[in-house]
Amino acid sequence: MRAGGVVMYAIAGVLVLLWGLMLERAYYLWLSFKAEQQGLLGRWQQRSEWQSWQAVHIRQSLLGQAELALTRHLPLLSALIKICPLLGLLGTVSGMIQVFDVVAVHGTGNPKLLASGISMATIPTLAGLVCALSGLLVYSRLERRTKVLLSQFSQQLATVNE
Repeated sequence: MRAGGVVMYAIAGVLVLLWGLMLERAYYLWLSFKAEQQGLLGRWQQRSEWQSWQAVHIRQSLLGQAELALTRHLPLLSALIKICPLLGLLGTVSGMIQVFDVVAVHGTGNPKLLASGISMATIPTLAGLVCALSGLLVYSRLERRTKVLLSQFSQQLATVNE
């Protein structure tokens, strides 16, 4: 953390928030949504008719409620994933500024001083990219699961009519 500079703490904070939200979404999508889905499906099944104009709008409302519940935090996760490489780039720029300061004051004769600035420039970049890639892999899985659950719920509502 020290070798990467202050930006590493920002990357770590974003990473903790990112993984916390991803774990919450995974828990919800694989375990908790089933109970909510059954409640919404039960409300639909209690209806005496399913073909009227009002029933169609109620069905759309139930689908909308399910979609809102399923996609909660996904836009925030996407934004956090996009922020990680940008924070890494910020670390790169700040590290390079330090390198240029060392070159301006001491010249290029002291490689130890240059190396610390170069490491401060590359470590946050690597950290930001690793955070973004790991988040992107999990996010794509969460997004795919969301689409599958929404499609299944829509089909369940449609089969009740038959």
